[in-house]
Amino acid sequence: MPVTIATLGFPRIGPRRELKFALERYWSGKSSAETLEDEARALRAGAWSRQRSLGVDHVPSNDFSLYDHVLDMSAVLGAVPQAYRAVGTPLETYFAMARGRGAVIEACAGHSHAHGGDLPAQEMTKWFDTNYHYVVPRLSPGQTFELTSTKPVDAFLEAKALGVTTRPVLVGPVSYLKLGKATQDGLDPLSLLDGVLPVYAELLRRLAAAGAESVQLDEPCLVLDLTNVERAALRRAYGVLADAAPGLKIMLTTYFGGLGPNLSTAVTLPVSGLHLDLVRAPGQLADALAQAPADLTLSLGVVDGRNIWRANLSNLLQRLEPAAAERRGLILAPSCSLLHTPLDLAQESALDPDVRGWLAFAAQKVEELDVLRRGLNEGRSAVRAELEASDAAVASRRSSPKIHDPAVQARVHAVTPRMARREGDFSERRAAQAARLNLPAYPTTTIGSFPQTQGVRKARAAHDKRALSDADYDAFLRAETLDAVRWQEEIGLDVLVHGEFERNDMVQYFGERLSGFAFTQNAWVQSYGSRCVRPPIIFGDISRPAPMTVGWWAYAQSLTDLPMKGMLTGPVTILQWSFVRDDISRSQTCRQIALALRDEVVDLEAAGAKIIQVDEAALREGLPLQRADWPVYLGWAIGCFRLAVSGVRDETQIHTHMCYSDFNDIIEAIAAMDADVISIETARSQMELLEAFSGGGYPNEIGPGVYDIHAPRTPTVEEMVELLRKAGERLAPDQLWVNPDCGLKTRKWEEVRPALVNMVTAARRLREPAA
Repeated sequence: MPVTIATLGFPRIGPRRELKFALERYWSGKSSAETLEDEARALRAGAWSRQRSLGVDHVPSNDFSLYDHVLDMSAVLGAVPQAYRAVGTPLETYFAMARGRGAVIEACAGHSHAHGGDLPAQEMTKWFDTNYHYVVPRLSPGQTFELTSTKPVDAFLEAKALGVTTRPVLVGPVSYLKLGKATQDGLDPLSLLDGVLPVYAELLRRLAAAGAESVQLDEPCLVLDLTNVERAALRRAYGVLADAAPGLKIMLTTYFGGLGPNLSTAVTLPVSGLHLDLVRAPGQLADALAQAPADLTLSLGVVDGRNIWRANLSNLLQRLEPAAAERRGLILAPSCSLLHTPLDLAQESALDPDVRGWLAFAAQKVEELDVLRRGLNEGRSAVRAELEASDAAVASRRSSPKIHDPAVQARVHAVTPRMARREGDFSERRAAQAARLNLPAYPTTTIGSFPQTQGVRKARAAHDKRALSDADYDAFLRAETLDAVRWQEEIGLDVLVHGEFERNDMVQYFGERLSGFAFTQNAWVQSYGSRCVRPPIIFGDISRPAPMTVGWWAYAQSLTDLPMKGMLTGPVTILQWSFVRDDISRSQTCRQIALALRDEVVDLEAAGAKIIQVDEAALREGLPLQRADWPVYLGWAIGCFRLAVSGVRDETQIHTHMCYSDFNDIIEAIAAMDADVISIETARSQMELLEAFSGGGYPNEIGPGVYDIHAPRTPTVEEMVELLRKAGERLAPDQLWVNPDCGLKTRKWEEVRPALVNMVTAARRLREPAA
């Protein structure tokens, strides 16, 4: 049997973010559900056609989603909380779970539909250690499941009608349940496994009846630290599923790490194939070859589905040749779904030619797999030219003077432990800061950004195209900043922000002002729903040639007597939300970023900033998936944050912000950051995420979010007061700040204004003696 190639999933958003714009037209009422479905159908057809033209043998289907593939699985399984079931059509229900609804459903094709109540969005969190967000399934005791959507079957038939026989992709039952959240304390989501398996079994039977020959079941939970009970759940689940449709081959897919002690379980499950991530865990190939039964097809994830560097094809071919000789029928694939990579390097015409020559996006990664396939099937001579090109790119990158900066490397080597400690402890700093800032109880602020309106985006685009002069663009931004400052004063916020109208993105803005970064035109990846990001590329050593934010902060502070926060993105978040170089350790790169930010923090303080916020939204996201690896990561990640912020005096207040995360298991590390104030997203969880900070274990100040900015609804004053009272049950009132869950860049002013007015009113109500 020859070696074949597969993709585990393909970018959904389209070459020019067509999905984003189709969704936003539908949500705004400018297009109908039928139009949205037509546009989605065209994107799916384009993805299938492209993969087939690239020579993919195992093309996936059902990897496309209008919002999130885990939410799709909830819809398929009928795992829809009761409150959402009366919303309207299945599509309206789906988006209500994803985005929430106000008292009236958003206009669709010019029509508004009455709704019986106000619905918040379901909780959202990070997909393992990526920057992709999934909608968390809500699981209740005695919950029943039923096949309420045939989306996977429909997608298979849709591709089949176009002449493409695909391999449908499903989130596996054990991972689905482990990704869920129990609505009642003490409920183990895996106790619902026997209820969910019949639905999976019925789905597999329908796929087989539709003509599917194989199905991909994703069980990334296999790279986690599993208990014996969880391993037993996997054996029970796949025993049932193997019997459901005996002629249907199951490819059990794992990614984001090695299986470790779970490998012995995986290779004994009654499945036809097993996919291994050999990018994150190359050493597991030998163990898999030794343990896997002869009839188990191995799918080897040999090109990086999470990063954008060209593979070293000669080295890979050398590693794979013994495996191909030993085991027939190998499948070569990316390490994981290509959802996490941009679509096509061919769309990038402005990149430095050297840097461009070192890169491979999704389409190029499939081409690399094709070279490896032909090399294994036909011999090295068949791909000699491709191997020579790969060797030349590897050599060019290794020796390029654009990558290595001796001054940066020397500065990193000169870092001492003392540089990562503040002068005084928190109690001393708190007293100095209180005297200097003189803030009321429950001080109010926002996370940093204000809406990036169409006018802001148009002005930026015109400036980028040189249609708007530097002077005119600067005047425009100053006017926007002035309006934002005056409005914040008017509604009574206590600590202001300048709005960040000059910033295109919280990482890209800084990367453009640091050495060692490259930027793309169309290298977009999906973060969630219609939210797409264009990660910078870290290709070399990093330093700060000049101040990055001081000028805009100084201008904004000159407009008001109230404290104006300096706003920076933290070193770990810049690292996590960039495509990171793979020729040195991530910790080394992070220290370089931290030193560059340290210079900025010191300069902001020297300019007069009393409060400086350094956001580490991605700290939890970067946590390794296996607990044994946590101490090393947390050691350097926390150390880099402290290195960035510890050059200031005690009276300068350091804030940080973190996005959707479960903090319980890393609370000691968060405390070790020693930020004076941390703001976190807690509105969707109804303050449950504060449990980690309660009980007297966290002494510093906290701003639990009271306004879910990811949902298109305005929370009431009463709702915010109730959230703050819940926070007060867990923390001392003098620890609490009042703020939204996250930055407001993606919202509209007509949403933001009433929400922030309500937030200020809620804080003032709590300051009243009766409160």
